[in-house]
Amino acid sequence: MDASELCRVLRDAGLSKYQSKAYTALLRLGTASATELADESGVPAARIYDVLRDLEEKGYVETYDGDTLRARASEPDTVLSDLRRRSEEFSEAADEIETRWEAPALEHHRVDIVTRFDTVFEHAREAIAEAETEVQVAVTPENFDELRESLAAAHDNGAVVKASIHTADGSEGIPANYEGVATEVRHRTLPTPFVAIVDRTITCFAPHRRSVNEYGVLVRDFSLTYVFRWYFDTSLWEVWDVVYDGRPDDPPLVYANLRRFVRDIEPLFAEGADVHVTVEGSEIGSGDAVSVSGTVTDVVYAGEPRNDGEIPIGQLAGQVTVEVSADDRRWTVGGWGAVVEDIEARRITVTGYDGPEGAIPGGIDA
Repeated sequence: MDASELCRVLRDAGLSKYQSKAYTALLRLGTASATELADESGVPAARIYDVLRDLEEKGYVETYDGDTLRARASEPDTVLSDLRRRSEEFSEAADEIETRWEAPALEHHRVDIVTRFDTVFEHAREAIAEAETEVQVAVTPENFDELRESLAAAHDNGAVVKASIHTADGSEGIPANYEGVATEVRHRTLPTPFVAIVDRTITCFAPHRRSVNEYGVLVRDFSLTYVFRWYFDTSLWEVWDVVYDGRPDDPPLVYANLRRFVRDIEPLFAEGADVHVTVEGSEIGSGDAVSVSGTVTDVVYAGEPRNDGEIPIGQLAGQVTVEVSADDRRWTVGGWGAVVEDIEARRITVTGYDGPEGAIPGGIDA
C-alpha cells in the first residue's frame, strides 16, 4: 500500500485530508518540526498547527517544544485498535446488508425468493416455534436435530407435528428420540427438498443439496401453501414407513387433517358407532371463528365407501365432507380450503365414541 492509498484509508477511518497527509508524512519522518512537516506533507503552513492539535487529540501524534513546535507519531496501539474496530463494523455492516437484501420482510410479500439455504432455515425455525395448529417438515437427520427445540415448542403449543426424515443413501442413521418433539415420524430413503409447512399459511422450501439450483422460496399465503401441503402428503409422507407414532389410542384424539380423521373413523362409523367430536374452525363466507360439538352423522368422499381397510388417498383427493349433528342442527364440515361446507375445520377432537369395541386406529392425527 503506497502513501496515497494509506491516506485514502485513513480518510475513510475519519481523518481529514490534511490530517491523513500530515500523519502519513510523520510516520515516514519519525519526528519533525511543524514547518518541516508542512513542507513534507503538502499541508499549508497556516493550517499545520491546527492539524497537529487535532491529531494529538485523536491520539495519533505527540507534540513537544524544542526550538520550535515539534511532533512525533504516538505509539500506534490506539490507532490500530480504532482501525480494527472500524474494520469489524464495516464487515458487520456488509453482512447485515447482505442479509437484508436476501431476506426481505415477509409482511410485504406473499412470496420471496432468496439465495441462501440458511435464510430459509432460519425463517422455518422461527415459524415452527410459534406454530399452534400443525407443522409438517421434510428434513435430513441433521436438520431435524437443529430444529428440535423449535419442534418441541410447537408440540408444547398443541400443534400436530409431522416429520418426514430423509436419508439420501437409504441408511437408517436417523434420530431415535422423538417424544415431546414430534407427533409422527416417517423415513424417506430418497433425496428430498427441505420443506416446512406451518399453520396452513407459511411454507419454507429449498431444493435438496444435490440440485444444481441454489435458491429458496418463502411463502406466506394460504392458497400457495395448500399446494405444498399436497406435495408433502403424496410424495414425502403417504408411502413411507412410520418410524415413530406418538398418537394416543383413547379420546381425546386431536386431528388437524380432516382426511386423516375420515380414514380413521370410517371403519367404526360404518359399523354403526356414534363418534362424538368437537370441531374448531371458521364459518364459510363470514370467516368467523366457530366451535361445534356433536355427533358424526355422515362422511362423504369420492367412490364407494370403504370399511375393509384404509381409504386410498386418491378417493380423498376431491371433496371430503363430514356431517355433524349438534344442537338440533346438522353442520357440514370440510377440510383445508373448504368452499361448499358450512365450516372449514382447523381442528377436530374426538371426545368419545359409543358402539363397537376397539380403539380408533391411529389415534391422533399427524
